[in-house]
This record gives sequence, C-alpha cells and structure tokens, in this order.
Amino acid sequence: MIADTSPWAAFGILTAAALMFLLVLHAVTMAIGHRIGRYNVVDVSWGLGFVGISWLALILGPGDATRRWLLAALVTVWGLRLSWHMYQKSAGKGEDPRYTEMLERSGGTEIGIVARKIFATQGISQWFVSLPIQVSAVVDATAGVWTIVLVAGVVLWLLGFTFEAVGDAQLRRFKADPANKGKIMDRGLWSWTRHPNYFGDSSVWWGVWLIAASSWPGVLTVLSPVAMTYFLVFATGARLLEESMSKRPGYPEYQQRTSYFLPRPPRAGSESTP
Repeated sequence: MIADTSPWAAFGILTAAALMFLLVLHAVTMAIGHRIGRYNVVDVSWGLGFVGISWLALILGPGDATRRWLLAALVTVWGLRLSWHMYQKSAGKGEDPRYTEMLERSGGTEIGIVARKIFATQGISQWFVSLPIQVSAVVDATAGVWTIVLVAGVVLWLLGFTFEAVGDAQLRRFKADPANKGKIMDRGLWSWTRHPNYFGDSSVWWGVWLIAASSWPGVLTVLSPVAMTYFLVFATGARLLEESMSKRPGYPEYQQRTSYFLPRPPRAGSESTP
C-alpha cells in the first residue's frame, strides 16, 4: 500500500505500475505468439491483464480496503475464467481470422505492425478500461446512499458474469456434439441474443464501474465501460464476428429472428437451423 500520499499522487504511482505491468505482459505474449506462429494468444492475456491490474490496485492503493478486495475478487474470477476459456478455444488451432484480416489490411505481419496494431492497442485498451479499478483503489470508503450503487454494481457484475459463462458453456457443449456440425447455435441464451458472451462482458464492466462510482470521483471513469462496450459491439467483437458468420448457411435467418446484442425473447420460429 502507498502510504502518506495524496489520492492523486497514489493514483499516479498505481497507473504507472499498471502500464509497466501491461508492457511486460504484452511483450511476453507477443514473443510467445511469434514463436507459435499465431497472435490470437493475445486473447488469453486480455483477462490476465485486468487480473494483474486489480491486484496492483489491491496492493498499492491507499483507498477503502473493502472495495479494493471486492474488485480484486470480482475481476480475478472474471479474468481467470475468460483467459482459461480463450486458451481452450484457441489451443492447437490456427490464427483467428479477425487478426489475419486486421494484419492484411495494415500491411502484413512485420513485427512492428503486429506490435502496434494488436499488442499496443490491446495494452492501451486494458489500461483505459481498468481506470475505474485504479481510481477506486485510491479513494475513501462508500457511505450512506452510495452503498446502494455499490450493491447495484455487484448485481450487474453477477448478471454479466452469468450470461458470459453460461453462454460460453452452452456454445462449447453445442460444438462438441457431432450432430450439430454445420448448424447455427440458436439455443439457450443464444436464442435471446446473438452474442451473450459479449453482452455479459459489457455488463461485467458496467458493474465494475458502478462499484467505482459509489465513491467520488469514480463516476468520472464512465468512459471506460463505454469504451469496453464499443470494443465488444462495434470494433473487434460482435461486428467482425458477424461479418464472417453471415456467410454461413442459416445465419442470415438467425440474424432476422434474434437480437443482435441486448437480450430479448426470441421471435417466433426460433427453432434450430441447419
């Protein structure tokens, strides 16, 4: 813990430590990606980066200890589950088409391009999205009515985590059944939204923001969950996945009857599609 410093001085030390941690994490991840010939390994370090920052905030932050422990616990559970899921998803497979297309548009796989377009972008994004955790770690305890905001944040995190974890598990079981080969997953949560994992991820980070916003000036970090939602919906998440999936038989029909992002009851005729 950083003692005898103002909150903003403590924040400066914490955010510098977070940036250094992310620099080392992505340098190692890029070296691993270069060695194995695929850079989608960065997806594994996505969750781990937030876990590391949450623990730096816990250790270095002079703010309310209860909130630091709470955020460290919630982010660790979310981040480790996500990183393990991404490792299982990508192990033994080739490069993610999203990164192949991104590098092709950017001029190739030269190390400078890879470092800038994939790893530096991810690292900066992690630092910015994690600002609620960092700011929350250097401010005082929640009191009075603001405790309701903190509780609401925990509830929203739980909703998001459940959506993301259950959605991933449902898709994994669906793909493991040979009878579903060539079919579109449109069951369970996937009949309510085409991207339950991305919706859950977004909800998790809005929950984290609410926990941080329960003490001033955490509310000022609102652009962090906005940025995360933008990444998931419009940048590297759902939009790119939709571009590739829309070419598969049955997916355009699935798009017509199932919500894009926000969950809602499936429209009529949402039976499984070959």
